[in-house]
Amino acid sequence: MSIPIPCRQLFIDGEWREPIKKNRIPIINPSTEEIIGEIPAATAEDVELAVGAARQALKRNKGRDWAATSGAHRARYLRAIAAKISEKRDYFVKLETMDSGKPLDEVMLDIDDVSTCFEYFAGQAEALDTKQKYPVKLPMERFKSHVLRQPIGVVGLISLWNYPLLMATWKIAPALAAGCTAVLKPSELASVTCLEFGEVCNEVGLPPGVLNILTGLGPDAGAPLVSHPDVDKVAFTGSSATGSKVMASAAQLVKPVTLELGGKSPIVVFEDVDLDVAAEWTIFGCFWTNGQICSATSRLLVHESIAPEFVDKLVKWSEKIKIFDPFEEGCRLGPVISKNQYDKIMKYISTAKSEGATILFGGSRPEHLKKGYFIEPTIITDISTSMQIWKEEVFGPVLCVKTFSTEDEAIELANDTEYGLAAAVLSKDLDRCERVTKALEVGAVWVNCSQPCFCHAPWGGVKRSGFGRELGEWGIENYLNIKQVTSDISNEPWGWYKSP
Repeated sequence: MSIPIPCRQLFIDGEWREPIKKNRIPIINPSTEEIIGEIPAATAEDVELAVGAARQALKRNKGRDWAATSGAHRARYLRAIAAKISEKRDYFVKLETMDSGKPLDEVMLDIDDVSTCFEYFAGQAEALDTKQKYPVKLPMERFKSHVLRQPIGVVGLISLWNYPLLMATWKIAPALAAGCTAVLKPSELASVTCLEFGEVCNEVGLPPGVLNILTGLGPDAGAPLVSHPDVDKVAFTGSSATGSKVMASAAQLVKPVTLELGGKSPIVVFEDVDLDVAAEWTIFGCFWTNGQICSATSRLLVHESIAPEFVDKLVKWSEKIKIFDPFEEGCRLGPVISKNQYDKIMKYISTAKSEGATILFGGSRPEHLKKGYFIEPTIITDISTSMQIWKEEVFGPVLCVKTFSTEDEAIELANDTEYGLAAAVLSKDLDRCERVTKALEVGAVWVNCSQPCFCHAPWGGVKRSGFGRELGEWGIENYLNIKQVTSDISNEPWGWYKSP
C-alpha cells in the first residue's frame, strides 16, 4: 500500500521555496529502515523569510485580509480545510503510516481527528464574534467598559512526531481561528503530512503567509523561530528538556509560551475492577501509538490483592498484540520512530534489568521482524521507586508494574513523579474514583479508561509536563490578547484639578 513520497520545498508565503542553503534531510521508513524520500532543511535565513511573510499577512490591508476579519470569515477557511482533508484522507493516511510507522488503523483515526479539529475550531471562531465587546460591569455609572479579544500576532508552532499532522493541527486550528498568522516547524522525524498540508492551504485559497511550514532540525530552524523578535508567542510540544530551552529563549523577550511536555503517567487499578476490561485499558494506555505518547499511562499501580492474577492477564493480552508492518491488516504495534529512539528504549530496558527489575514479558526485537525499529510490548515488574525506569519517560512500549495496599498509598505513588500530564483510575466505586481524581497532580484524568482524547476538552499538564491548555475553548484563548476598553459616557468634566 506504500506510495511515492512527494518531493516538496518549504512552504512560505503560499509558495514552495527551496531552502536558502539548499540542504535536505533523508526520510527513513521506520518499518524497513530504508530511505524513501527527503525533506527540505530550513535554517535561520528561511525562518526570517517565513516570519516576515507571516507578519505581512497579519498586517496586510490593515488586518482586513485576516487578523481583523470576523471569526465567521475565518471559519469558512477552516471548514474548507476540514473538507479537503476528508477528501484526501486515504492519501494522508498512507503517507503518515509510511513516515511515522504507526499502524494504519490508528492513522485513519488521527486523520479523521484532523478534520474534526478544524471543524470544531471553525465553530470556536464563529463563537468569538459573539464574545466581542463583552461588557464588564463597573461600580461607577459614569464609565462603561467592555473587552475585545484580538489575535496575539505571529505565532511559532513546534510539534512532535508521534501524531505528525494531528499535533500540528492542535496548534494550527486554534491559532488561525483566533486570527493569528503562523510558522509551523514540525519534527524532522515525521514531516511529510505537515508539508502536504501546505498544498491543502493553497487549494482552499488560504491567504498567502497566514500559515508557513518549515521543516528542518531543531537547532537550525526551531531555535531561530523561538528567538525571533517578530514571533509574538510560541506553542511547543516535545520533551521537557527542550521545553526548558524554549522557555528560556522566549523569556529573553518576555514572550508567552504554551508547553506540552513529557510525562510518566500512572494508571491506578483497584481490586474491584473487571480484570479483562481493566487489562485491555492498561495495555492500550501504554502500547497505543507504539508506546510513543506523552500521556502514556506507563506506571501501573495495581492493588496487591489482585496483582498476580491481573499481571497474568496483562501478559495474555499482550501476547495477542499483532506486531508487524503498519500496513498489515490487524497490526496493533508498529516500529518506534527511529534508530536513536530504538536504542534509547532498549537501554532503558537493560538498565532496569541491571538495577534488579524483572522483564516479565517482551523487552526484545520480535523474532519474526529482522528489519525496522520494532520492540515487543514490554512488562517490567519488581520495581522500586528509585529505579530509572520508574522515574524517567521512556517514550516506548514499556509498562512498569508496582503494587499498593491502600488508597492513600496509591495516591502517594501516583504523585511520586516530577511530571503531571495525565493519569487514569479504574474502579467500580465511583466515589473512590472522584476522591483519587481530585488528589492526582495532573492536567487530565481518565476514569475507567485510558487515553481517549477529544479536541472539545482542554489538554495540558502541570509540574514538569508544562503549562497552558490546548484544545477546547481554552485552546483558542491561548492565541488571543484580552484588551480592556473603558469609556467616560458622562460628558461632565472629571474635576480632579482646578480649572485654569
